[in-house]
Amino acid sequence: MAAVVRYLTHPQVAIDPSVPVPSWGLNAVGRARAIAFADAGRLSGTTQIIASGERKAIETAEIVAGRMNIALEICEAMHENDRSATGFLDPNEFEAVADQFFRHPLASVRGWERAIDAQRRILHETEEVLSRNRPGDLLFVGHGAVGTLLFCHYAGLEIDRRHDQGAGGGYCFAFAREDRRILHPWRRMEEL
Repeated sequence: MAAVVRYLTHPQVAIDPSVPVPSWGLNAVGRARAIAFADAGRLSGTTQIIASGERKAIETAEIVAGRMNIALEICEAMHENDRSATGFLDPNEFEAVADQFFRHPLASVRGWERAIDAQRRILHETEEVLSRNRPGDLLFVGHGAVGTLLFCHYAGLEIDRRHDQGAGGGYCFAFAREDRRILHPWRRMEEL
């Protein structure tokens, strides 16, 4: 059977404006969702788990890897798009800037990493891992924006926010390792 590659976004986080966004961890709801996902047995063929270096992704991946007894690998360069130029933004302002990020992929919106650059970075890191050609299914645990950019690439779609995951995080898309064909678009982790 062909190997499946899944890209899972971290679920809900504890938002704290006084803490840098990459250091945010899961909140109680996000942690409970990750535990339920890990315990559901949906990843039985998974032999590798790779997480972004951000705390929320690591915490999600640690839950899954721990329950499946699989070693976790951290890939620092799989982080979310760099938004450090603005730091924390209130939710309405964040959504407006995120819309611009996707709408203008060749521009740096308010100092954020350009969408095209974030897409190249996440694609490069993903392909580096896939080039190892290890047996079994693979789970990447990361973030919504770069996950959407990766999805757009493999699906042959222009960068557009309408291809983004739903609200709250904890979504997954899958593709075939051999031909990079999308097997399913974003689905809530509970619906896999």
